[in-house]
Amino acid sequence: MAMGLNKIMVIGNLGTDPDMRYTTSGKPVADFRLATTRSYRGGDGETRQETEWFTVVAWDRLAETVNQYLTKGRQVYVEGRFRSRRWETRDGEPRTTNEIIANSVLFLGQESGQRDGPMHPADSEGAVDMDDVPF
Repeated sequence: MAMGLNKIMVIGNLGTDPDMRYTTSGKPVADFRLATTRSYRGGDGETRQETEWFTVVAWDRLAETVNQYLTKGRQVYVEGRFRSRRWETRDGEPRTTNEIIANSVLFLGQESGQRDGPMHPADSEGAVDMDDVPF
């Protein structure tokens, strides 16, 4: 039996507000851009930063929660699967889009020091309030 694993985990900041829409069958979907930045030391000893951008797609209840609570600049942890999708422009030019199909989004940090939503919107009943963690 062939088995595989497709899992991606990233922590970054929203570069855009979520864009919420509904499929023709009424299924909610939201997407947003997420920036992750890493620092490293170059060969010359100078510290450099490198930023990678991801498109994150959330469906159903997670899409609605993401749309309700997240805004540009907010730090989040996203877990999901990586998908590479091919499509054509109106001019017939081929394009490829790389996306993370989210199954979990954790809100990190606080905006203006206020609590504004569950820590784990995909499953708020199993949410962990970071203030209750003993370490």
